[in-house]
Amino acid sequence: MEPPTLEQIRQARRQLADYIVDTPIWHWQNQEIRERLEPNTQAILKLELFQHTGSFKARGALINVLGLDAAARQRGITAVSAGNHAIAVAYAGYLLGANAKVVMPKSANPVRVTKSRKFGAEVVLVDNVEQAFAEVKRIESEEGRYFVHPFEGLNTILGTATIGLDWMAQAPDLDAVIVPIGGGGLCAGIATAVKLINPRCQVFGVEPTGADTMHRSFAAGSPQSIDAVRTIADSLGAPYAAPYSLSLCMKYVDDLVLVEDDEMRRAMALLFHSMKLAVEPAGAAATAALCGPLRQRLAGKRVGVIVCGANIDAETFARYIAEFAP
Repeated sequence: MEPPTLEQIRQARRQLADYIVDTPIWHWQNQEIRERLEPNTQAILKLELFQHTGSFKARGALINVLGLDAAARQRGITAVSAGNHAIAVAYAGYLLGANAKVVMPKSANPVRVTKSRKFGAEVVLVDNVEQAFAEVKRIESEEGRYFVHPFEGLNTILGTATIGLDWMAQAPDLDAVIVPIGGGGLCAGIATAVKLINPRCQVFGVEPTGADTMHRSFAAGSPQSIDAVRTIADSLGAPYAAPYSLSLCMKYVDDLVLVEDDEMRRAMALLFHSMKLAVEPAGAAATAALCGPLRQRLAGKRVGVIVCGANIDAETFARYIAEFAP
């Protein structure tokens, strides 16, 4: 498949106009962040955690379901997810009249299970991510439901690309953007839009060390998988990469970096104490990269940092940040 065109991305954004939040940016410039960056580095947050459903995933889910005809919506939709995508698919189904059945691992944060059910989805819980993907294939085949992929396919990528489109309009003079990677759909979409609009803006993808699927796929030049997800950032725990999103990341992403779980926890604490944002680990991954492996490389630059999700319960959030003082 060819990469999305800028006109396709703009058309997708027009389709989403009545269904999503036009999430803001924020110039993060208080003492807490200045102490953690090199002099003259500017951090411009893209606050996608304020999106409907609490994460960026609503965009891709909506573009998929908006593309279905009445008969397909009547048959229903299905998805597999650690939580954020499940909520988004439930939300899209609720808005657009398509019954949703979503498959989630039993380890999924209870807040995400509850949110999915509140939007009317039937939630199927299985033992692990690998079983979840097998179960959703069964549901798709036996029940005729449309499978809304969490990170692969043109419609999903067009949805995430609208974030890049919005971001470049809000902050057109960025030197770089940092985007978390799970399966790669978010990074592929944003990177495509950013490079089509401003080819000079660098794009950095960030993965947890315990879910380095994209690093392995870049090294091999083909989609790779991991045997298990070993990170607190379950939203970034895709068990495999997929051809289309991988090809876009390889085309448009300048480099990849890794962050440890403790770096994400420290970034969660920083975002909370400095910005009063309570985010999930994946939502802090880009901040962790800016304050960690990319600190020197992006010294003195204007850097876009996406805060992509905040679906986490209070108890887990407090436990993750407890040891990191303001």
